Amino acid sequence: MDAYTSFAAVYDTFMDNIPYEEWKSYLKELLKEYGVQDGLVLDLGCGTGTMTELLAADGYDMIGMDNSEEMLEIAREKQIKSGHEILYLLQDMREFELYGTVGAVFSICDSLNYITEPEELKQVFRWVNNYLDPGGIFIFDFNTEYKYREVLGDQTIAESREDCSFIWDNYYYEEERINEYELNLFIREDAESETEGDLYRRFRETHFQRAYTLEEITRIVEESGLQFVTAYEAFTKEPPSKNSERIYVIAREQGKVPVKKAE
Repeated sequence: MDAYTSFAAVYDTFMDNIPYEEWKSYLKELLKEYGVQDGLVLDLGCGTGTMTELLAADGYDMIGMDNSEEMLEIAREKQIKSGHEILYLLQDMREFELYGTVGAVFSICDSLNYITEPEELKQVFRWVNNYLDPGGIFIFDFNTEYKYREVLGDQTIAESREDCSFIWDNYYYEEERINEYELNLFIREDAESETEGDLYRRFRETHFQRAYTLEEITRIVEESGLQFVTAYEAFTKEPPSKNSERIYVIAREQGKVPVKKAE
């Protein structure tokens, strides 16, 4: 789960092609469809807080949680600028604590694919169930095996900006269903003199994500005590297909089950 350290500083730069407003509209539509039009909402795996901020601006009382201190530092900088009253928590989603229950929890941008053990994912879902209001809603997405195998697998992606560049190598291990990201970052440092030229520092991070099937996800949701409600092809109301790259799942609290922290 240790990821997004050096990358945190340039994460928003490389995510500038993500249509966050459209994603927010889709998420907000789902929340309203299931009766969550205001109140407390938890963004689980909030990263730099972009979606947290957007929903706070639309009137939700937001809590953002992430296990990357570097990402949360950037989220808090955004909060200072916006003035939104957002509670940010530095916690591991596999065993988190809140001060009370919330009306909804969401986790998007394939945050849950970083949970590479099914039993640990079940534990995440149990904590979500524990902190949802009675009948509360859990909305999350995940990247599919099709995406890792056919779209990302063994591909190299490179991008360059004015102040930073990255090389992102993917390796998909089909038997283990694990996608490994080798991320090489080149971030410009301030030159000490005008004649020195541009200096770039290289950083390297390795990330791992697991490919889950919808059948697995459904089973884990139900074993955690949540009620599986439905699944959609991302950003639509259509059922997922064998070529879906990202799937949205909606689950509901239907009663509490015993949950405890790992010893």
